[in-house]
Amino acid sequence: MRNGASGSDIAIAEAEVGPSGVTVVWHDGRRHAFHALWLRERSDSPDNRDPGTGLRVTQAAFLPLDIRVTAAEADEDGGLSLQFSDGHACRYEARDLLAAVTRPWPDDMAGVKTLWDGAVRDLPEANYRHVLEAEGAVLNLLDGLARTGAVMVRDMPVEEGGLEPFAERVGPIRTTNWGRVTDVRCIANPYDLTVTPRSLSPHVDNPYRLPGPGYIFLECLEMSERGGESTLVDGFCAAERLRRSDPAAFQVLTQVAPTFRHAEDEAILEHAGPLIELGYDGSVRRVRFSNRTEQVPPLDPDRLSAYYGARQAFAGLLFAPDMTLTVKLRPGDGMVLDNFRVLHGRTAFDPATGDRHLRHCYMDRDVVSSRQKVLRRRFGRSG
Repeated sequence: MRNGASGSDIAIAEAEVGPSGVTVVWHDGRRHAFHALWLRERSDSPDNRDPGTGLRVTQAAFLPLDIRVTAAEADEDGGLSLQFSDGHACRYEARDLLAAVTRPWPDDMAGVKTLWDGAVRDLPEANYRHVLEAEGAVLNLLDGLARTGAVMVRDMPVEEGGLEPFAERVGPIRTTNWGRVTDVRCIANPYDLTVTPRSLSPHVDNPYRLPGPGYIFLECLEMSERGGESTLVDGFCAAERLRRSDPAAFQVLTQVAPTFRHAEDEAILEHAGPLIELGYDGSVRRVRFSNRTEQVPPLDPDRLSAYYGARQAFAGLLFAPDMTLTVKLRPGDGMVLDNFRVLHGRTAFDPATGDRHLRHCYMDRDVVSSRQKVLRRRFGRSG
């Protein structure tokens, strides 16, 4: 052991070998005990990972369970050099070890989330033409989406066919049994409430799909003069308010998993999941709320009583006027929504005062997440 470079707080100052691994101390005082086998299996050395792909070639499950670190040195560049009892040697960068400690699980999208309610006045905006022309504008769109879960889009072409090239700047559109792009307007024989002039309460789209659609890209082509306003609710904000105000209700909604179901002549779609889904770190990662499609399982009566009470408490927050942002879209306006976070709905409208014609498409979460992370790396944005 010896001290590493002191020019950065990220550099490793000390490394102490113990019976189970190595305790690392960074220059800013942070410390962490790393298991010997954890260090061994994550080695980037060519005999452990293929240099071209970065994928591990050693079978980690068959490494010796009693493997030990025989030597550890904080080198002059602030990294950590290691020797193991099986003869393997490797080196870690200080920033890589620190990132493994501070971010043990991957972010869905990078960046700090900003919770909001109906008083919000600064949702991110994106310009249609800028997104089509510049990668930096795509990144700004995705960073805004990561932050608030909703981005307003301006200056879209008021014609069919304008949505697809915009969405495809992010990634491939997801095809469902309804096709690639869906028209939302009144029709004579409606297959869903969305194609009627009725009001729609706050909901997420298609929780009955596996996997559920991650993001919604939407454009407005026509708008009725009377009614038809879009409503948006930050489900993460509502969930965190429920966690604070009624922890028992919050816990119930993370544990009971209702089924969601949608059936047509040529499709029967079913999936299940809790109304509030948590990540490995306890943070809210997904909200499901869909009154039209929820099917609660016949659980023990006491369990169901707790669930129904908790659901009502959560709905009270989701439906609260002070939680709701109301937006009147006009032809040429659009939105991109995180369908795991932001609930949307609309007020009823009068078809006699004009048609309300929206078009939307879906995109999977891994597509959007990957695109943002690649662009952040390309443009040097961290965090």
